[in-house]
Amino acid sequence: MSRATNKDLKAVRSSVRRLGATTFVFSIFTNLLMLTGPLFMLQVYDRVLGSRSEETLVALFALVALLYFLYWLIEFARGRVMVRAGAHFQSALGRPVLRVLLRQAALRRQDKKGSVTDLDAIRGFFAAPVMLAIFDLPWTPLFIAAIFVFHPMLGWLAVAGATVLTTSAVLNQMLTAKRTKTSTRLSGDALRIAKQAEDAAPFLRSQGMTEALIDRWFTVQDSSVDQSLRGTDWTASFSSFSKSFRLFLQSAMLALGAWLVLGDQITAGAMIAASIILGRALAPIEISVSQWPVAQRGWEAWRSVNSLLADERDQGPETTLPRPEAKLDVSNVTLLQGAPSKPILQQVTFAIAPGEAIGVIGRSGSGKTTLAQIIVGLLTPTRGDVRLAGAKLDQYDPEHLGTYIGYLPQDVQLFDGTIAENIARMTANPDPDKVVAAAQKAHVHDIILNLPKGYDTRIGAQDCVLSGGQRQRLALARAIYADPVLLVLDEPNSALDAEGSSALHNVIQTMKAENKGVIIMTHRPNAISACDTLLVLENGRVAAHGPRGDIIQSMMKNSGAIQQVIAKEQAHEKR
Repeated sequence: MSRATNKDLKAVRSSVRRLGATTFVFSIFTNLLMLTGPLFMLQVYDRVLGSRSEETLVALFALVALLYFLYWLIEFARGRVMVRAGAHFQSALGRPVLRVLLRQAALRRQDKKGSVTDLDAIRGFFAAPVMLAIFDLPWTPLFIAAIFVFHPMLGWLAVAGATVLTTSAVLNQMLTAKRTKTSTRLSGDALRIAKQAEDAAPFLRSQGMTEALIDRWFTVQDSSVDQSLRGTDWTASFSSFSKSFRLFLQSAMLALGAWLVLGDQITAGAMIAASIILGRALAPIEISVSQWPVAQRGWEAWRSVNSLLADERDQGPETTLPRPEAKLDVSNVTLLQGAPSKPILQQVTFAIAPGEAIGVIGRSGSGKTTLAQIIVGLLTPTRGDVRLAGAKLDQYDPEHLGTYIGYLPQDVQLFDGTIAENIARMTANPDPDKVVAAAQKAHVHDIILNLPKGYDTRIGAQDCVLSGGQRQRLALARAIYADPVLLVLDEPNSALDAEGSSALHNVIQTMKAENKGVIIMTHRPNAISACDTLLVLENGRVAAHGPRGDIIQSMMKNSGAIQQVIAKEQAHEKR
């Protein structure tokens, strides 16, 4: 499986450089062909009108038509190359960028450096006129040099005009860069607030918090718009100035040229040609000023993506390990988080053998969920290690590890797609037999059949309203779809009724019978009825670890009541 490393970035850079070289070659021809108009004017004024030769005019016009036709073809090709360069950039880096972003989100990285929208900004930059203007900018000095050929005074006027427009472009960048960056950051903050509010809409409505979140979003969004407007105002001001000044400069060039014509220092054709060449020389600068926000967004996005991928190293091993047995060893696992470092877990040690189920119990905040996330590879311990069949978790390919260790998190998330696709872990073409087998194993098959379209029912559709218990049981089916050797369940019965709890108990017993392992994080007695051993966590430390009956008897005041609940579960299983 491909990895998001700087190799991806280097490959794309090389490819884009080749496309850029092609565009540069095209730019040579397009800029040379842009001299067609000035040279035609020069010949018409100095030869055709003087000789009154219709044949010369027809021949020149036919040549001009051919040259402009070639210009159209090459300019069209140049634009297509740049558009495709941007599309190639987005297509080639889309997967690596999203893979790194998802990994950072899974690891709860606080220094995330980019987003998928950066690729849109880069593609837009490649397709924008400012990109072609950048390729045309090196020709500005050459066009100005051509004006010097007509007369030095005309050349110095062109130099003065180019200097003023360049200064305008630099000032525009200095005055808008910070505002553009701030606006982009605030816009991202506003989008995150809106997404959080949308995801929590029912809760917000029930608690009367909707307007408060809307006010919060509006404040951030309004600040973003304000910064954007300030930057846009400056850009519009400089853009209007550059356009007006260029038009004025062309008129000034005509006026100076006419004065030189009156003094018999240049011809009328040279006067017209100099004015046209000046417009062509200054056009890239004017476009750069007017399109500066696009260029700025593209550059910031490029830096973001470059930083994101250049710093990322290959996260998977080169050697693929075979499917492991259900033997897990957790050795002296300690996790420190925060500043100053605060111990979340301290010296946690236990092991699980094939065919065994262990219950991890403790109060809220004792570290159960954190331990579950370390076991499935979401968090990396500060000290100690977790080994599956003798190998550290980072020695397994992350994608393969996810199939070896099934995980039912405390907060269940289902994705936009069908029931079958969700059970099959969002694979494009799920195996119907495996999907149904997983659903039957999780005892959710009958529930799915009662949905409007069965396994083809789409999550989130108006006619598909799932209860918390149904969502949890679907997530359980997803966890066992890939036939894992180890199943990690975090508060698996928090939303289950008696029937659901019984189904969960049967799943655990089935896993044990198949010589697989199960780890259950819970604080409910009926969830540990199928457990062989218990591990008690208190403030991130192991307070007790041993056979279920011994732990219940020695540590719990209401051990009798708990034993009765467990006995009922076991009696229900036998029936």
